[in-house]
Amino acid sequence: MTQSAPQEAPIEREEMEFDVVVVGGGPAGLSAAIRLRQLNPELSVCLLEKGSEIGAHIVSGAVIEPRSLAELFPDWQQRGAPLDTKVSEEKLLFLTEKRFFPIPAHHLLMPQMDNQGNYVISLGDLCRWLGEQAEALGVEIYPGFAGRHLHIENGRVCGIVTGDMGVARDGTQKPEFTPGMILRGKQVILAEGARGSLSEHAIRHFNLRSHCDPQTYGLGIKEIWEIPKERHHPGFIQHSFGWPLDDQTYGGAFLYHFGENLVSYGFVTGLDYRNPWLSPFEEMQRTKLHPAFSHHFKGGRRISYGARALSEGGFQSLPQLSFPGGVLTGDSAGFLNMPKIKGTHTAMKSGMLAAEAILEALQCERNEAVSYLARVKTSWLWPELYEARNIRPAFARWGNKAGALYSGIDSFIFRGKAPWTLHYSHSDNETLLPAAQCKAPSYPKADGTLTFDRTSSVFLSNLSHEEDQPVHLRVQSQTLWEEVNARRFASPESRYCPAGVYDGERDADGNWSLTINSQNCVHCKSCDIKDPLQNIRWVPPEGGSGPNYSSGM
Repeated sequence: MTQSAPQEAPIEREEMEFDVVVVGGGPAGLSAAIRLRQLNPELSVCLLEKGSEIGAHIVSGAVIEPRSLAELFPDWQQRGAPLDTKVSEEKLLFLTEKRFFPIPAHHLLMPQMDNQGNYVISLGDLCRWLGEQAEALGVEIYPGFAGRHLHIENGRVCGIVTGDMGVARDGTQKPEFTPGMILRGKQVILAEGARGSLSEHAIRHFNLRSHCDPQTYGLGIKEIWEIPKERHHPGFIQHSFGWPLDDQTYGGAFLYHFGENLVSYGFVTGLDYRNPWLSPFEEMQRTKLHPAFSHHFKGGRRISYGARALSEGGFQSLPQLSFPGGVLTGDSAGFLNMPKIKGTHTAMKSGMLAAEAILEALQCERNEAVSYLARVKTSWLWPELYEARNIRPAFARWGNKAGALYSGIDSFIFRGKAPWTLHYSHSDNETLLPAAQCKAPSYPKADGTLTFDRTSSVFLSNLSHEEDQPVHLRVQSQTLWEEVNARRFASPESRYCPAGVYDGERDADGNWSLTINSQNCVHCKSCDIKDPLQNIRWVPPEGGSGPNYSSGM
């Protein structure tokens, strides 16, 4: 019996059949598709990407450890993979409001952050290159199509339903209406990145989190700058922690010199923060004013802007990885190594292992790729995540200073093998304190040269969004929003959204209203994660909508 979304009237849909359907054109999904065709060129493999092209929705730092790439393509250099800027110098800084203090020999304090042999890259460019390799191997790639629902029959996933095209904002069908298709697959690989909508559906439906900690997330906000050649130092990378965040708020800034006079600057804020007045966007902007960062932008111009949530929970937040008819890979499962501040190599490895397990399941005619977990456990991926497992929860439990001290002890003395495991006790949406109990930070006004407002920033995301389509950001109960979000937390979505989607206002009589500017959405998923009662729901908009990040992101 096919399960359909309850709000949908029955629609006759065309169907296409494949051996494997991959959802998501990031490192995990592309690596999985490539590995499948490498192992069996006869398999029919379809890869679906909701962005207008491969790489359109990819936003990352990015420093990459090339280990997985070398396993996938041992000749990646001869093939022209876009890894051109090797890390040449790195700094880790602790910031106060006016000063900075280098952390000496930080490879001893935080050995995971040692980047010797790594590369500074555009992750979008790498994904575009991987897409070319996948197509050359015979993978069918369909960009501009969003996966809207899992297609479930007889208790197993047997494909996905793509979103309808040509639906008006009021839900009526426009003249150009085209119903979504059912893409059937003997196995489905979910590789949507953090908080993927289909992945969350699978997690809920099959209860995949019954034996793990809650997932915790960070919001990464990034800018690309072009700076004068004489100020450019290819391969220089810098990370910071401390100011401007208080000791109980996890996060920090990163800055990488790469490519042709490009600088990637960004800020990650842990979404388990407590102060509802905090704005991750404003924290990111004011950090640029700090003397540890400001000189890097002198004479430069900002050319791109983007944001994305990332899964920070690590080892103890990994859900069950397989289910009848499919698997979770990459950040959909949570394979990011947060102490390393890297997830590309782990995402790629998880995709490759998933492909191997799926091939075995197909050959044995099994419903579930049950060997996936065993393959993860016997690979280098498992000990890497296991040895990093206590770092992020230490910061959540004891704050930044004590967390950093613990990190050194755990890494240098116990080498990640301490006889205990720290756990997360709350989901990110449960951590906010009432607004009346917190002090609002004082953020400087944007100067338009070094710091900017949300409107000018979102413009650089190159958004494409048909305004006459259903709003894909849904407040399920306006009453709950007013009682909880507005009156208790002073509309925190107005501040944590990095794109100005939400505008909560109170009139002279004390009545609250919420305006949703869905056309501004950059698909970061923060609202779906941080909303206190999970009253805001993010669903995929029409395929091809959203940001179109340029080369360099």
